[in-house]
This record gives sequence, C-alpha cells and structure tokens, in this order.
Amino acid sequence: MQKVNRRSAVALGLAAASAAAVRPAIAQTPSATETSPSPGVVVRSYGEERSLIPGFKTVTLRDVIMQPGAKTKEDTEMMNAMICHIAEGELRVVQDGKPMTAKKNYVWTCNTGTKEHVVNESNAVAIMRITDLKA
Repeated sequence: MQKVNRRSAVALGLAAASAAAVRPAIAQTPSATETSPSPGVVVRSYGEERSLIPGFKTVTLRDVIMQPGAKTKEDTEMMNAMICHIAEGELRVVQDGKPMTAKKNYVWTCNTGTKEHVVNESNAVAIMRITDLKA
C-alpha cells in the first residue's frame, strides 16, 4: 500500500470536490427549452406530465431566471393555477395590485385570472420555480 502524504491528500480532495461539482450538471434535463420574454428574463421549461391531482389533467415545471433589475410584463393574467417558489434570490411580487417581498424559499399560489408581475430589485440573480397546474 502506498503512503499518503499531504500533496496526494490535497490532490484526492480536489478530485473529489471537482467530481461533486460536475454531478449537478449531469443531472440536468437535456430536453429543457429556454425563452426570453423580456430583457434579463429567461424562462426554462422542463416539460409536461399527466397529473394525479383531481381537477388537473397535466402539470409542468419551469424556472424563471431574472437578472438584477429585470421585470416581467405588468399585470400578466395567469392562464392556469400555479405554485410559485423562490429557489434563489429575492423578488418583489405584485399580485392583484398588492405588493409583497418574496425571499428565498418563499412559496405562494396563483389562480386562473390572477394578475401578477415580478421585479428583481436586488443585486443578485433570482430564480422563481413555477409548477403549473393545468385543467
């Protein structure tokens, strides 16, 4: 058996760390599609699947990635029920004219016809994950 010195221990540690850093990239869905509905806003959609929830035929998952200063179109009317979650960062959400601050891990819902827009007023990228519940 070989002797492990400080140099080889550091090399093994770096190799393990780089392998751990690569793993999430491998796990990403290759079929995701991206669109940019407005400057600084990217919507990454991950597909659609049938729903087991009564009243909903399908569900979809998407991330809205917003650069600092970016915003969505004002008073966008929701076409379906959805669950929204702030995965990273912080957004100002205006829902039916009522503003709120949504920080990391905040969760809220929207229903069909709800009017909403979001603004990233911070200095960091924000990610809003949306699960669409489609009737």
